[in-house]
Amino acid sequence: MQKITYDFGGAVSLITGGASGLGLATAQKLLVSNANVVVADYSDNGNQVVENLNKEFANGNAKCIFIKTDVTSEEQIKNAIKCAVDNFGSLDSLVCSAGIGGSNNAIADETLDNWNKVNAVDYTGVMLCNRYGIEQMRKQGKGGSVVNLASMFGLVAVPSNIAYSGAKGGVVNMTRAAGTAYASEGIRVNCVCPGVIDTPLVPDDQKEIYANIQVYYWNIYLN
Repeated sequence: MQKITYDFGGAVSLITGGASGLGLATAQKLLVSNANVVVADYSDNGNQVVENLNKEFANGNAKCIFIKTDVTSEEQIKNAIKCAVDNFGSLDSLVCSAGIGGSNNAIADETLDNWNKVNAVDYTGVMLCNRYGIEQMRKQGKGGSVVNLASMFGLVAVPSNIAYSGAKGGVVNMTRAAGTAYASEGIRVNCVCPGVIDTPLVPDDQKEIYANIQVYYWNIYLN
């Protein structure tokens, strides 16, 4: 199979949750494709992650920098976007990958504390990133791209985690609304709804369950 390659020509991308999981994988792909990357993450290991990214994946003149960011903080989100513009001159794309799973509660067992924590990161945090990211793209006047990470559980409800399912469903429809609002200005807002991926977000016991399910159906397919 032919390997597909891209050249983003030094375009600037901000990735929330870029120090692990799908955010980290996205940062790797963008760096290899000659994009400058700002990793905005709450991790204490962010500087080390970025150092490794620059050593292993940076291509051409592109590089990666880190800014510690809590996406539940409006000011920290604004600072992350300012960091991208101050260091690289613009914000061309935004990937909203930061997220938490919270507690596995059906709605009759849900707590307001868990609901608020999950939605603050997975829903309101995405809204704030979109709000200020799109504002910056509109100032630049050359369009841009926003990619919001939702989940298959935002499309097909998971009854055992009402907070996560509700937040991701909100991200799906928020993406539709934002994309419709700014399409005429060349700003694309899209949503990715992955299935279960082996990332730190998925607890180890659930990974084992999903792996067993996969083996079960794979054996049925082979037989």
